Amino acid sequence: MANVIGIDVGGTNLRVGVFEGHQLIQETRFQADFSHICHTHSPSQAWEKIISITSAGIRNVLVQFPDVQHIGMGFPGFIDPNTQTVAQSPNFPGLDHVNLAQDLGEVLQKKVIVENDALAAAYGEYCLAGKPDTGLIYIGLGTGLGGGLIHAGRPFAGQHGVAMEVGHIIVEPNGRPCGCGNNGCVEQYASASGVATSYHTLSGQRLSAYEIAQRADDGDGLALEAYRQAAIYLAQMLATVVKVVDVPNIVVGGGMCHAWHLMKTAFDIQLETDLIPVLRGKLSVTPSHTHDIAGMLGAAQLALLHNTHLS
Repeated sequence: MANVIGIDVGGTNLRVGVFEGHQLIQETRFQADFSHICHTHSPSQAWEKIISITSAGIRNVLVQFPDVQHIGMGFPGFIDPNTQTVAQSPNFPGLDHVNLAQDLGEVLQKKVIVENDALAAAYGEYCLAGKPDTGLIYIGLGTGLGGGLIHAGRPFAGQHGVAMEVGHIIVEPNGRPCGCGNNGCVEQYASASGVATSYHTLSGQRLSAYEIAQRADDGDGLALEAYRQAAIYLAQMLATVVKVVDVPNIVVGGGMCHAWHLMKTAFDIQLETDLIPVLRGKLSVTPSHTHDIAGMLGAAQLALLHNTHLS
């Protein structure tokens, strides 16, 4: 079985995994703070740096696995499913209508497939879950908040690549400004950056979501409140989503999974409150148990799936 590369682009790092089937053979992490680059450079300069950093990281892996033919990447943003163009990336400002698959492929001289990062993670979770026939929703709680839907065994990106952009569902009218251009998006409250903002508002202190979780575990009331708020907004958003797509399996992944125990009680109460009665008690909401490889695996498997469709 041929090896495939799957890449997961995060807020501050680049993870490159080599897979044989669903088995992770090797993972390499590179520091890649694309958000900072986009905020401190012109769009064209930022794009050049992103292509340079990404291609250098992949090349280092290809030296060890030169026979790899398929490369898949999960990238945060609105990815056009037909052209592979990044139409917009709210967390990476300035990256509008850039063709990541084409530009990276030309540098590497390899075929590159790009999908939304949360959709890639959703497909990775789906593969590792034994491909449940009932479908699956994935919610990624990281620097931002993303979502992916697997329906009838296929990833569902929508006509314009913005299906399941649940992080940009408005839960607080006239609330916090979001990189997408709106205000009050759930991403601004239930993501790692949202928790950090909530804690700063409550305490005046600027800490990371991980540090806030540690304080919450030690009994810090304001830290607990920041996570309680995140849980409530997340549940409100999900109650809306399942009324539309009616999928019973929901997996919560991303870097904030370590703090799920701080969110679960408030989340469960709010979800049951907001669901329509026919759905109450019928949803399975679980934290990811894939050791955070779902994004890389899904990107790799989607590269294979795309190639199969073309052949």
